[in-house]
Amino acid sequence: MPGPAPTAPDGFVVWIEGLPGSGKSTLARGLSERLRAQGRATEVLDGQAVRETFFPELGYSRKDRETQARRVSQLARILAGHDIAVIVAMITPYETSRQAARAAFGGRFAEVWLNCPIEVCETRDPRGLYKGSHEGRLTQVTGLDDPFEEPLDPDLVLETGRQPVGACLDRLVGHLTAHRFLPA
Repeated sequence: MPGPAPTAPDGFVVWIEGLPGSGKSTLARGLSERLRAQGRATEVLDGQAVRETFFPELGYSRKDRETQARRVSQLARILAGHDIAVIVAMITPYETSRQAARAAFGGRFAEVWLNCPIEVCETRDPRGLYKGSHEGRLTQVTGLDDPFEEPLDPDLVLETGRQPVGACLDRLVGHLTAHRFLPA
């Protein structure tokens, strides 16, 4: 007698993008905490941490940034295939990389753009990137001497320069619930 029919994986990917200092890691950690409190398996793939741990050979050229996005999207796809809610927090400055990530996953994928003015990001500057660029110690800093292409059609836009983290998190959870990533 055959067993029950296999069900489609319940995993999904939330791809959070924006300038350095826009709140990607903070929002990703907050979302992960909320989902875990609901009993959901989650994994946060922070772009910088993944780069340092797995791909330290990559620099910050366009080609290297696109390679990084491609590798992270494949990792996210694999994890989501095991019923994990994958939260990617990565600058992802190029539209081609964002579209490739969506295409690689192909299923339940939410692109979230943290639209935050660079002036606000510069005041936060958690890793000292903007300061280093202004002092001439760093180059290829996204938003200053390296472009950030505004997303063409994100699933959700959060104004992290104007809205507090809790309000942004509430909107994100509401979006995921409304689009059936999460139960009502």
